[in-house]
Amino acid sequence: MRHPLDTLDWPISTERLLLRRATPDDVDATWAFRQLPETQEWVVAATVTYDDYRERFLHEEQLANLLVVELDGRVIGDLTLAIQDGWAQREVADQAKNVQGELGWTLDPSYGGKGYATEAVRALIDISFSRLGLRRLHADCFYDNEASWRLMERVGMRREQHTVKDSLHRTKGWLDGLSYALLAEEWPAPE
Repeated sequence: MRHPLDTLDWPISTERLLLRRATPDDVDATWAFRQLPETQEWVVAATVTYDDYRERFLHEEQLANLLVVELDGRVIGDLTLAIQDGWAQREVADQAKNVQGELGWTLDPSYGGKGYATEAVRALIDISFSRLGLRRLHADCFYDNEASWRLMERVGMRREQHTVKDSLHRTKGWLDGLSYALLAEEWPAPE
């Protein structure tokens, strides 16, 4: 089955950035920032070796959901959009297929504080609603990952859930978790 991101014309430009589908050739560029301790602190799966990272990166499902963020031809981050079915009762389940998405992002820390992550995530939200026709987007993070939840708030996502010590961090133990979401009718978010 063709991935919904395959239906779009890539690359897509923002004011300063270029978003495009990730390819196997991006493994080295993304490894450069994903191997950093400050990046690995919050990603779902830390990768200790290049070979392990390469194997995970090249996995078909991972690559299908991955976009690369470029600034002046240099890869400075990546975005994920995992398209999902909404929860539905059996009689209407066919109407809930591929209607929502889970967002994720990782930015090279040396490019932080310049609004690049906000610009890239806003573009992905716009793509998700205006070009892919999704009805809802969501993202999760540890409460302690303040940079991530502040980004969600900057792009207009609403905090839907604050859970208490339900999220197990590899070095910090059980932490609080946060869930944010945004509906298509709530977009565009006020700037």
